[in-house]
Amino acid sequence: MKKTGSAAAPFWKEAPLVDEREIFTELAAKKGSSLFLGRYSLNEVLAVLNKKGFLKEARKRFLWPLAYELDSSAYPLQRLQIYLREPGPENLIVDVKVKETEFVPKETAEGLPLLPPQKALAFEWLTLQNPLVKPGEPFAPLPGQTRPGLRLRAKIMDLFLYLARLIHKDCLLAFPAYFHNAVLFSRYFHFWNPRKEAEVLAIRRTFSHMPFRQLAWVVHLNCLRREDGTVYEWAAEEQLYPMTRPLKDYFDSRRYKDVVRTGRKNPVFSVDWAEFERRSTDIPAFCGGP
Repeated sequence: MKKTGSAAAPFWKEAPLVDEREIFTELAAKKGSSLFLGRYSLNEVLAVLNKKGFLKEARKRFLWPLAYELDSSAYPLQRLQIYLREPGPENLIVDVKVKETEFVPKETAEGLPLLPPQKALAFEWLTLQNPLVKPGEPFAPLPGQTRPGLRLRAKIMDLFLYLARLIHKDCLLAFPAYFHNAVLFSRYFHFWNPRKEAEVLAIRRTFSHMPFRQLAWVVHLNCLRREDGTVYEWAAEEQLYPMTRPLKDYFDSRRYKDVVRTGRKNPVFSVDWAEFERRSTDIPAFCGGP
C-alpha cells in the first residue's frame, strides 16, 4: 500500500495540521500498515517533524513546499519519502526504510554479557540529499550519492530517538551499507561486535591525514589492503544506539573498551594507489592520488 501526498496541496503549509497537545493520544485504537510504524497518522508524523525542527530547516534551505509518499507494501518494513513540491526521483529529499524488529545479541568476545533480545527501531536505508543541486553539477560525492547531502544527521537522529522512546524501544539499529555511513554515525552508534568497532576506528585513525571522501572511495573501490596484502572488503554489521541501561552498560564496560583498544592497535592497512587511480577515473569532481 502506498500513500501519496498531493502535489497541488503540499502536506505541510504554514501551521501544524494538529495541535501538539493532541499528538499520540489514541495510539491503542490505531493500528495498521497504512499508518507510519503501524501507529501514526500523517498529521502526527508532521507534528513531530515540526516539533524537531525538520520543517524549519527545509524552509531555510528553500526546500518548500513538500510532498510525501509512504510505501507499506512490505509491511512491517515501510519506506517514507519526502520530496520537494511533488513526488519524483529528481525531487527526493529524504528516503528512509524503517521497521520495528528484535535485535538478538550474538556472543562476540569472552567476558562480555550475552543480553536477551532487544526491541529495536531499525534503519534499512537512509538518504538525505539536496534536490536543488541538479545531476551533473560538480560536487565531491560519497559512494552512493548522486546529489550532496543536507548535513541534517543530528536532527534526523533526534527525530528517530524521539519516536523510539514513544514506542518504548531499547535501541536504534543500523546496518551500514557503506564504510562512510558507519563512520558518520559513529558519534551516536556503536557496533555490537567490539572487534568491528576497533576495525573501523583503526582505519579512520590510520588515514586521519586523508580527506574523508577520499578514504570512503578507497574503501568502496576495494583499494585498501591488509598487512598481508589481501583486499579489505567492507562487510556490514549491526550498529546500535543504546537507550536502556543494560545496553549502555555493555558498551561502557571495561571489557568492551579493552577489546576495542587492543583491536585498534593491531591492524595495519595500506592503500593500493595504482589500483585506486585506475578505478577512480569515473568519480565526478574527485581529486585522487596519494
